[in-house]
This record gives sequence, C-alpha cells and structure tokens, in this order.
Amino acid sequence: MFTLVSFPVRYAETDQMGIVHHSNYPIWFEIGRTDHLRQLGRTYASLEEEGLLLPLVNLNCKYLAPAKYGDEIEVKTRIKKLTCVRIEFAYEVYNQQGTLLALGFTEHGWTDRKLKPINLSKKQPELYRLLQTSL
Repeated sequence: MFTLVSFPVRYAETDQMGIVHHSNYPIWFEIGRTDHLRQLGRTYASLEEEGLLLPLVNLNCKYLAPAKYGDEIEVKTRIKKLTCVRIEFAYEVYNQQGTLLALGFTEHGWTDRKLKPINLSKKQPELYRLLQTSL
C-alpha cells in the first residue's frame, strides 16, 4: 500500500541552475516515511515516546530525472519488507507532470533507546500487526 505526500521544491534545495541537489532526496524520503506512519495512525514521536527507535541501516537512491525549482514533488512511500527486527521502505519521487524522478529505499533496525536491537513482534505486537497489514 502506497501513501502519498506532496510539497513544493524550495529554493534552498536547488543549485545555481535551479536543479535540486541530490542530498535532498534522503530528506524527502524521510518526509514520505514519517507521513506513511502518520497515515497508518502512528507518529515517529509516539514511537520514540514508547522507547522505539529506527536507526538507518541502508539507503539507496537512483536518480532518473532532475527535480527543479518550482516543481511540486510527490513522494509515494510503502513498506517494502518487514521482519521482527528490521523494516524497509520503498520510495518513488514524481513531479507534477507525473515524471518519475527517483527511486529509493531505506532500511532501518528496530532498537531501544540504547540502540540495542529489539524484536518488534514481542515488544509491540499491535504495532507489528498494523505494519504487516500495510504490506
């Protein structure tokens, strides 16, 4: 199940040619990821309040076409893979014309506040089931 979030390209995200710098795409992935969880009824803040953290383990981005200043960006996000100890999100980035600009994924480990890995299905079975339903 994909969720969608949209926002305009901000001037500060571009170079002198008006093209978005590649370093902004991971930030856009984070916007998509946090909004995906929010649309499932959970927030990053609520997870952290419960002692759950999602440190980044892996990030990949394939750039297909440039985003430009003035574009309206759409980030489609879905959970690509879920295990008891890890979660992987997939992203598709489009402009307002429907041009696919980038594909990416991030992989995160479930940990406690001390960054000790945890088994989500045991620590938060309701959350684990919720995430499974969105695969």
